Amino acid sequence: MYRSHSCGQLRASDINKEVTLAGWVQKTRDKGFMIWVDLRDRYGITQLIFDEERTPAAVVEKAKTLGREFVIQIKGTVIERESKNKNIPTGAIEILVSELTTLNESIIPPFTIEDETDGGEDIRMKYRYLDIRRNPVKNSLMFRHQVAMQVRNYLSQEGFIEVETPYLIKSTPEGARDFVVPSRMNEGQFYALPQSPQTFKQLLMVGGMDKYFQIVKCFRDEDLRADRQPEFTQIDCEMAFVEQEDILAIFEGLTRHLIKDIKGVELSDFPRMTYDEAMRTYGNDKPDIRFGMKFGELNKVAQHKEFKVFNDAELVVGIAVPGGASYTRKEIDKLVDWVKRPQVGALGMVYVKCNEDGTYKSSVDKFYDQEDLATWASTTDAKPGDLICVLSGKTHKVRAQLSALRMELAERLGLRNPEEFAPLWVVDFPLLEWDEDTARYHAMHHPFTSPKPEDIPLLDTKPGDVRANAYDLVLNGNEIGGGSIRIHDKETQALMFDHLGFTPEEAKAQFGFLMDAFQYGAPPHGGIAFGFDRLVAILGGQETIRDFIAFPKNNSGRDVMIDAPAHIDQQQLKELNIKLNLQ
Repeated sequence: MYRSHSCGQLRASDINKEVTLAGWVQKTRDKGFMIWVDLRDRYGITQLIFDEERTPAAVVEKAKTLGREFVIQIKGTVIERESKNKNIPTGAIEILVSELTTLNESIIPPFTIEDETDGGEDIRMKYRYLDIRRNPVKNSLMFRHQVAMQVRNYLSQEGFIEVETPYLIKSTPEGARDFVVPSRMNEGQFYALPQSPQTFKQLLMVGGMDKYFQIVKCFRDEDLRADRQPEFTQIDCEMAFVEQEDILAIFEGLTRHLIKDIKGVELSDFPRMTYDEAMRTYGNDKPDIRFGMKFGELNKVAQHKEFKVFNDAELVVGIAVPGGASYTRKEIDKLVDWVKRPQVGALGMVYVKCNEDGTYKSSVDKFYDQEDLATWASTTDAKPGDLICVLSGKTHKVRAQLSALRMELAERLGLRNPEEFAPLWVVDFPLLEWDEDTARYHAMHHPFTSPKPEDIPLLDTKPGDVRANAYDLVLNGNEIGGGSIRIHDKETQALMFDHLGFTPEEAKAQFGFLMDAFQYGAPPHGGIAFGFDRLVAILGGQETIRDFIAFPKNNSGRDVMIDAPAHIDQQQLKELNIKLNLQ
């Protein structure tokens, strides 16, 4: 037995017990006649004491050779600590060591294994196994486990069955790029790693499984951001014999359960907003509703004067920044520079200060009088003391630009409290979106999403106006889940493929297995998938998912610890019938 107790377990009630501990040396303090060692495992830290008067001399000498991160085992007696440490649970005791065994030595780590480390992100990614020893990372992984257990418990109690689906599947042309895997036994053919288990969970509904879930790895070969990884985890769910309301009710329940159990916060309601309203009011389809600054469209009240910038714009739109009238000209100029950055792309910004005395001062006083500016204030719901920020241009672009500015200002004003939770359902998404590059429509979600039944006649005449029977769950400005009612009959699915530009032959080659299954009594069904990594990060008070993944990739999709991706041996390539042209 390597240990009788963990390093976070012993208390004053254990004084005089003979114990065996094992762990890593956090640090040592050598006073000559006495040595203290902090011993660490994932449960905590216990102080060891080696005393020349009470510890065998050979053990004291051996203690003097210990370095940081040595793995050791000790035997000794729990005694009362003279100088107690109230900052740790074991701070009332220490272990008077009688035996010491070095289980493994360690070279000097490349960074200190402490909460506030001196290691930069790159070096910590390379030595991730050392980074995991640090409390912030260790606690994040333990928190992830806690969330996963709560998800499994809730869904199991609701009658869901966890079913594993394949990782080696067929590549399809829709969605992001697939990661592909060559088949040695089938020359020239490839598997794909799943972007989601979408078709398999639909087939499980055809198979009568009724309620399915899976906490599952998915893969997308796409450009990365702080909240994206090439491999990520979903809470994937599907239900049969349901309508949209049934699914929303179950997963509101899951979200309430997680936030109450893990954060101790009771959620009141889950408001709903159409996609069109979200875009018009917040400029994006995942708005953060913890704070205001709703968009006010100003075309009718700003395009009647000789200000050409506004007159030529498709959309003139503004937001009211609370307390922003106190900003200096220099501070406002910095905001203008911020929206002009390439990442945002605005050409400029008009501003209006709403003074406390009810007057207005703007950057366009030459063109607009006090009555005009008062109308702007009314449209944007600006109060005395606020600042109105106005952008203009092409509708799609200017909404995205003002949305970015809204989020930036909220961050600066401290309006995005990570301990406050504001869920929102966004519904009635467009079924199709036009792609300029391919000059055809693409499915906004995926080709198995059902159109609203009343909109099906519009597929032939106004396909861009067809609404999807789809819904996203947004939490604090992040999409944490998305799903839809699925198409469950062959005829409608064939119609959908036709409008997506598939020939009947292409549709059969890619998805014939699913359309065949629909002929054998497929039930009405629908589902949802939560981004598990993102959900855990938000519940953990962060928006970056990397710290909640044991071995994440960097922004280039590389695992710098194991140096992957890497070249493959020529013999392996030969067996796979792959010839590389690297010129």
